[in-house]
Amino acid sequence: MATKSKDLRSGRPVWQGRHAPHVIQARLTQYIKTDVRIMGAGITGATIADVLASEGIKVALVDRRGLAHGSTIASTALVQYELDTPLIELTRKIGRKDAVRAWRRSRLAVEMLAARLQELRVADIARRNSLYLAGNILGRKKLEREHEARRAAGLASRFLNRKALRDKFRIERSAALLGFGNLVIDPRKSALALLAAATTNGARVYAPTEIMKVSPGRTGVTVAVANGCVIQCDKLVFATGYELPHGVPRRHHKIAATWAIATVIQKRRTLWPGECCIWEASDPYLYIRTTTEGRVICGGEDADISDDEKRNALLAAKTRILQRKLGRLLPDLNTAVDYSWTGAFGQTTTGLPIIGEVPGMPNCWIALGYGGNGTTYAAIAGDVIFGGIAGRPDADADLYGFPDT
Repeated sequence: MATKSKDLRSGRPVWQGRHAPHVIQARLTQYIKTDVRIMGAGITGATIADVLASEGIKVALVDRRGLAHGSTIASTALVQYELDTPLIELTRKIGRKDAVRAWRRSRLAVEMLAARLQELRVADIARRNSLYLAGNILGRKKLEREHEARRAAGLASRFLNRKALRDKFRIERSAALLGFGNLVIDPRKSALALLAAATTNGARVYAPTEIMKVSPGRTGVTVAVANGCVIQCDKLVFATGYELPHGVPRRHHKIAATWAIATVIQKRRTLWPGECCIWEASDPYLYIRTTTEGRVICGGEDADISDDEKRNALLAAKTRILQRKLGRLLPDLNTAVDYSWTGAFGQTTTGLPIIGEVPGMPNCWIALGYGGNGTTYAAIAGDVIFGGIAGRPDADADLYGFPDT
């Protein structure tokens, strides 16, 4: 097979089974030729397809499972511009100028995605502020430095000391940062809405379709399908998430595991001020959001486990840990669990995605939207890949190339 097959998730995600936009799709039964072939029909592939198709590029999209059926449905879908890697830490790794560019571009990506989903009238999306709690990575003093760095970069931030945090949110931590203008979505509905929009603009979707071999060349890429069909394309885009294509360099990124729960519907309609997204400057960290029907989603407990069976075996134990941590942080909640799930989770050394041409594979592009900002990075990938294919390189493309190139 063209990618390494993985069990991307297990358990029962909260998004599963909800009504979602219909996408026209078909079985691939004959030879086709197209401008761009996208491999992967999750949120990343859907976002890229929407951008390319809206620009008049002929797109064919394939997926071995089905639409938004892999890692996308396991996402907790906190779409934040605030990166997993704090600004002061990213500055240490790549320099202040590039770190500020990366944070600002993520801010722009959230705005663009919010506008597009609103244009498509996607249900179950909402703008949310975020509350970043002091933890074992950034304590109070470092959180103050992070606050000043964000303000200097033109990113709105409010520092809350222990008393302000207790008074406003009834949370006991030494400090927190309040950020503004993030987004929460239903990842499955959003991905399918973007795919539906792409098909309206001429994109073709084939699923389930198993790709056996990718043969890149100077004039294009030939793709062999398991049923014997062939796809010929000028450019190929890997949007396969944590199922890495064979031949793609694996240095500087790794696969880990994450877990999540969704509570019963809470009786109180307002659970905390603004129902902001809550997350921690800790390792492992906790992240919390609400859904439109009043559930609380809590995720985290990330661990360096790439083995599917070991990850899945920990689901019950990790569910209890998340439930306990949620109750300690927000004691007024009913922490009874209706849904629990686990999935693969990718990390890079900087926390930034890898978006660009694949070394040694001409005419092949990749979008590895790793970290907790995968959906935000998907929006960036659409712009970067379109710019590269159209011959108008994105101004920030250098931030996301393969580290060795």
